[in-house]
Amino acid sequence: MEMNLLIAYIGIAIMVGLSGIGSAYGVTIAGNASIGALKKNDSAFGNFLVLTALPGTQGLYGFAGYFMFQSIFGVLTPEITAIQACAVLGSGIGLGLVALFSAIRQGQVCANGIAAIGQGHNVFGNTLILAVFPELYAIVALAATFLMGSALA
Repeated sequence: MEMNLLIAYIGIAIMVGLSGIGSAYGVTIAGNASIGALKKNDSAFGNFLVLTALPGTQGLYGFAGYFMFQSIFGVLTPEITAIQACAVLGSGIGLGLVALFSAIRQGQVCANGIAAIGQGHNVFGNTLILAVFPELYAIVALAATFLMGSALA
């Protein structure tokens, strides 16, 4: 039924859109901190680059969720049932929101580490470790999306 497919694609749009927005905000937060820190310590650009890119992974998780429903589970077809469409919508909302907020918060953690490195503190490794915590929840949301998709196939 076409309405079911529409509902599923709304879920996909939420999933990809919110995760991408979160990543855009997260990398911008860290990138802004990098610009400021480069004024004080331009030799740490490599560290700043890694920490700035880290919040971008949540956007990839949103795309991975779409890829799973499209290619692995193959449910995004005109024959999709109402239950399958609602599962895709629920997965989209769940992964989208978790990725949105975890990317923003990860960007803030990275920005603080970047500022500290810019001031001469050796906290790159510590910052990476602490930045993994918000990332973990995005990975859990992607795993939940996979499990929901597996239940549909």
